Amino acid sequence: MTDIACMREAILIRRAEQKLLELFSFGKLNGTVHTCVGQEFSPVAFMRHIDADDYVVSNHRCHGHYIAYTKECKSLIGELMGKKTGACGGIGGSQHLCNRKFFSNGIQGGMVPIAAGFAMALKLNAAKNVVMAFIGDGTLGEGVLYETMNIAAKWRLPLLIVCENNYYAQSTKLADHLAGDILERARSFGLRTFQSDIWHLEQLFDNAKASVDYVRDASMPAFHLVDLYRLNPHSKGDDYRDASEVERYAAIDPIHVFRQEHPRVYRELVDDIDRHLDETIREAEAGGELSLSEYFSGEEEREARSDWTELSATGERQADRIHSFFEKEMKRNEKLLFIGEDVSFPYGGAFKVAKDLSEKYPGRVFSTPISEAAVTGISSGLAMAGYRPVLEIMFGDFITLCMDQIVNHASKFGYMFNGQTACPIVIRTPMGGGRGYGPTHSQTLDKLLLTVDNLKVVALNSFVDPGQIYRSVLDNEKEPVIVIENKLDYARPVAARPPIPFKSEQAVVNGYPIVRIRPVLSPPTATIVTYGGASHAVMDCIVPLFIEHDVKAEVLILSKLKPIDCDVIVRSAETTGNLYVVEEGSRHHGIGSEIIAAVSERTEQKIVVQRIASLPCPIPSNKNLEADILVNRTRIIETIGRKSQAAWRQRIPG
Repeated sequence: MTDIACMREAILIRRAEQKLLELFSFGKLNGTVHTCVGQEFSPVAFMRHIDADDYVVSNHRCHGHYIAYTKECKSLIGELMGKKTGACGGIGGSQHLCNRKFFSNGIQGGMVPIAAGFAMALKLNAAKNVVMAFIGDGTLGEGVLYETMNIAAKWRLPLLIVCENNYYAQSTKLADHLAGDILERARSFGLRTFQSDIWHLEQLFDNAKASVDYVRDASMPAFHLVDLYRLNPHSKGDDYRDASEVERYAAIDPIHVFRQEHPRVYRELVDDIDRHLDETIREAEAGGELSLSEYFSGEEEREARSDWTELSATGERQADRIHSFFEKEMKRNEKLLFIGEDVSFPYGGAFKVAKDLSEKYPGRVFSTPISEAAVTGISSGLAMAGYRPVLEIMFGDFITLCMDQIVNHASKFGYMFNGQTACPIVIRTPMGGGRGYGPTHSQTLDKLLLTVDNLKVVALNSFVDPGQIYRSVLDNEKEPVIVIENKLDYARPVAARPPIPFKSEQAVVNGYPIVRIRPVLSPPTATIVTYGGASHAVMDCIVPLFIEHDVKAEVLILSKLKPIDCDVIVRSAETTGNLYVVEEGSRHHGIGSEIIAAVSERTEQKIVVQRIASLPCPIPSNKNLEADILVNRTRIIETIGRKSQAAWRQRIPG
């Protein structure tokens, strides 16, 4: 028999889970409850070897891991009851818990790369600590798990993956959802493997210690398979397993066996635990809940704008200016890391932004496998652990492979964990067409990113020094930022001068520059808002628009796309009465729609509006077709000219 303290902890976990199910049946819990009844000895065995500076990440079935980590139930029960006393103030609920260095999320496999990021931070700090990541057998169907195991092995990260095999992925039997052998999967990446089960407790506890000690001492990853059986349904009541199978495992359950062999001790333990849990529940019920104002401070930013100042040209290529900024910043900030595919010397990334950074800052530039999801999660873990990772995704089209880590992890952590952590990851990625790369390497996918709450989206342009924008990102942002860099702009000199008689200037609005290009000799008659690579196409149009259509354009070039600073746009549009938004992506449901809607909400004036964008179809490699589909000089001039003439006709009687 294992010692009485471990048995008490296992019974505490079970009784807490059973109490939570009771509370749910009484309508006192929100959401769902995934209990670990039958699996309690796995967290008990592993958590006794965790130090205060070790990390633990878990999944949807996380209550047992949480109790074994924290040694208390108050914050768990308060969380599931939606109370301020909860681990995350009642925000996260059953699946999303945070306490010191414990983090859980309900997305299968998604926390494993986060765990690898924590492990990488420990390795960079030369700390003798470990990261423990709990997964279930169902997680073995997720590709990001294997991406992470590969990287953890190659980079020798102190990561222990504990796979709790309860023989079912929700309701699907292991034999029906898993091919091959579980341990062989881990061994194929060179991970040291361990195997235990909960029906031989002494071996489980010994092997748990051995696996943790191995990872800690060798600073190498390992995989520990623990066979066990979940006695309760997957969630609250949807159980389709054979009843005789469940009964068979219930009969050999270690807590049941202890109850049969030591009924008096078991009863004393349960009575004491129940008294404690009942008192904890009463305290939680009496507690308050977060208000909306405490949780969400509002999305609107008051305008804080500097004076308009004249733009100065650097004469250097944008790509060189980006490189120069990071070269200096890595010297200034030892916590800044540069991560991405092929970014090390001599290749230096697909567009050579990294160049020689790996030579100048060895150990801080990491060329990764082609594993966008995993490296995004690893970068998020690094950011949460105090580093400033700058992740390069080679082509913006590949951002789709990162979306789970962006949408369900990085952008959620700050709010989901009620401010207990921040995730200031910076993701750089080139977008845009014009180079003949075809349908999957030429897209501008900013509209996908603009829909993600708590994610800031920034776009470079060839009129502002990129270092100015990156300086603002690194100094001011505590949550995820995606920076879009246009591929054609890389080769353009920064801050090319506008044609006569136009003047170029910039103002910093809420930390980010807005460029204004306006006519010098007379007031503007049209406002054109644009950003990124489309800015260059717009600049080619302002003189022809004036000569051919008598349109005197005031061009506003944004760098921050989300949230949009609208006050400057509103003031200009109210002056001109005409607002055109030019974007490189297709126009439907894009940033143009958002800008026009936002301006309309803020003004009482009637303003003529128009979106100008690329055509809504895949971008071909054929040069002429590509030029016709992408937003271009001809389309901009014809659209604005036609719209302005129609507006003039409406103003002239008869």
